[in-house]
Amino acid sequence: MGGSSPCASCKLLRRRCAKDCIFAPYFPSDDPHKFAIVHKVFGASNVSKMLQEIPFHQRVDAVSSLVYEANARVRDPVYGCVGAISYLQNQVSQLQIQLAATQAEMNCIQMQQEPTLPTQLDQDEKALLLASSNNFNNIPQYFNFASSSNVIQDPLKRESLWT
Repeated sequence: MGGSSPCASCKLLRRRCAKDCIFAPYFPSDDPHKFAIVHKVFGASNVSKMLQEIPFHQRVDAVSSLVYEANARVRDPVYGCVGAISYLQNQVSQLQIQLAATQAEMNCIQMQQEPTLPTQLDQDEKALLLASSNNFNNIPQYFNFASSSNVIQDPLKRESLWT
């Protein structure tokens, strides 16, 4: 940077900010927390090495990823980003089960409301749909992802990952 105000990394490391400082474009002096958290998790030397190995046009995205991972690691030192990903995958699975149950229930209701002449085949299909919709209602208790997962499911912790 070389100007009057050193970048956030040079400020934190208490050194002079050189004109060709690798941190200056990505860690401005007005956002010192951004570098502080990355430095705490990865270390300035490692971040510097990573940035030097990455092509110039990808560095902004790399710094953004480092900041996100560092924030996740500070909040959840064991799982970091993987904890958030695991939580979201479990939520998708639970929603897919709910969707399948709702679709089966809708099909059952539609079949009950159809004014067709009952045949033995129609009766069998209705019975099958009724049985399957009743079975879907019991699925969530067998696949209770929240209790079987090792990921911390604290609602406040979850929300803070995205801010």
